[in-house]
Amino acid sequence: MVRHWDLFLAPYKQAVEELKVKLKGMRSQYDMRSTHSPIEFVTGRVKPIASILDKAARKNISLERLEEEMQDIAGLRMMCQFTDDIKAVVEILRQRTDFKVVEERDYITHQKESGYRSYHMVICYPVQTIHGEKQILAEIQIRTLAMNFWATIEHSLNYKYSGNFPQEIKERLQRASEAAFQLDEEMSKIRGEIQEAQVFFSRKKEVENTENE
Repeated sequence: MVRHWDLFLAPYKQAVEELKVKLKGMRSQYDMRSTHSPIEFVTGRVKPIASILDKAARKNISLERLEEEMQDIAGLRMMCQFTDDIKAVVEILRQRTDFKVVEERDYITHQKESGYRSYHMVICYPVQTIHGEKQILAEIQIRTLAMNFWATIEHSLNYKYSGNFPQEIKERLQRASEAAFQLDEEMSKIRGEIQEAQVFFSRKKEVENTENE
């Protein structure tokens, strides 16, 4: 049984902080080259204790097996502007040598019945501790801004209804998911125009900042 949660969660917190720095660094490299970054922004969190216990109970995971069987105690989320950017980010993560990808789940090609869309990668990440190296499982979710908006709302409603959505809410969520998908599709069709506008805006901002110095 896990008695000292602070000690148990410390390596996960370290992993999240280190991975946030590394993944945000990927975006910075694109910015320095003045090229389109497939990464819009990165967030991360360690699952709250109450959520860990709730999921362990639902999934029938013993507390002694949390490290091996719960893959998302450490979680990172990478947002993209376009659906195609997700593919680029996934490929970049596959090629990294500072962690090992152990599982991938494509909920974009194969969306969940609820309408949920996202790409999940479970990685094994080495954390350096005073007692030596510790391998930590972490989940990276890669999705567009539209997918994330839908997932955030669905997550909140899921807590309210404990997963048992009224039929009307379920149908509205499915329609909203399709609307979010269509938004991503339309934005992808004018991707070139959007990127040109963003480059123009970025350069204009740089000029204005230089003039104000």
